[in-house]
Amino acid sequence: MIWIVGAGLMAAEYAKVLNALNIPFTVIGRSEENCKKIKDVYNGAVVSGGLKKFLATNPSLPAKAIVAVGIEALSETTKELVKYGIKSILLEKPGIGYPSEIEDLLKVAESNNATVLLAYNRRFYSSVLKAEEIIKNDGGVSSFNFEFTEWAHIIKTLSKTKEELHNWFLGNSSHVIDTAFFLGGKPTKLAAFYSGSLDWHPAASNFAGAGISETGALFSYHANWEAPGRWVLEMLTKKTRLIFKPMESLQIQVIGSVTVTPVELSDQLDKEYKPGLYLQTKAFVENNYKNFCTLQEQKENIQNYYLKMSNYK
Repeated sequence: MIWIVGAGLMAAEYAKVLNALNIPFTVIGRSEENCKKIKDVYNGAVVSGGLKKFLATNPSLPAKAIVAVGIEALSETTKELVKYGIKSILLEKPGIGYPSEIEDLLKVAESNNATVLLAYNRRFYSSVLKAEEIIKNDGGVSSFNFEFTEWAHIIKTLSKTKEELHNWFLGNSSHVIDTAFFLGGKPTKLAAFYSGSLDWHPAASNFAGAGISETGALFSYHANWEAPGRWVLEMLTKKTRLIFKPMESLQIQVIGSVTVTPVELSDQLDKEYKPGLYLQTKAFVENNYKNFCTLQEQKENIQNYYLKMSNYK
């Protein structure tokens, strides 16, 4: 049995995958309407009224839990589950509403011997898995670059909480940054620059930087949230340039040629389910944690480069 805490769109995506994996689950949400929608489609057990009310009934511990609540409630919800006794939790990214919350969340998890993993599902895209294979065969990454431009003109019209908007870099842009450093290695040196601001994201609106990763690869990045753009990732080896544009796809350019061609992917699962989610969830339930971002790793990511890149305090 797995608990899915939350009853929104992401919770429904997890319910879809668990249903396909024939793993029983209980959705615990606040909204009776949202819980009913999931039950009607996926036939899992649902409980409305929120987590505190549910835990007050002293339910039996599940094998694992998935936390898919709003960003402002991620940390507190996870701490409640850990303190209740759950030892294995898949936590929707970025795991916290504000960077300052990561320290206490990690302490609670470690003191209760709980494994908390961040759900950066792009690590499980078929495009990323194929790129890993090509990079290994080519002898490693020599350089990479990425862009995490966000569409500010759209974002400002969305019904989002203050926590989501003020921490949009961490909650959303980190998806592409995590993928870049997952494939190319974490920064050991980083020079970061930023300028501008937005009403809903006062820290900055224009970002650029460069550095060296732990694999020795040089990297650079750019994002201008007040100009046209999109997420892009390029990984370069001595033999190939691998292009993720969009992230779900993979194109390749081989040395000695200017031709860019699509790479054939086994991506049926990415088309049938939210991309990356099926393989991520399957790995989680099978205790195959190799490709996951741990809570300790996320703390290091935030402290070592997310804060520097974003201008968050």
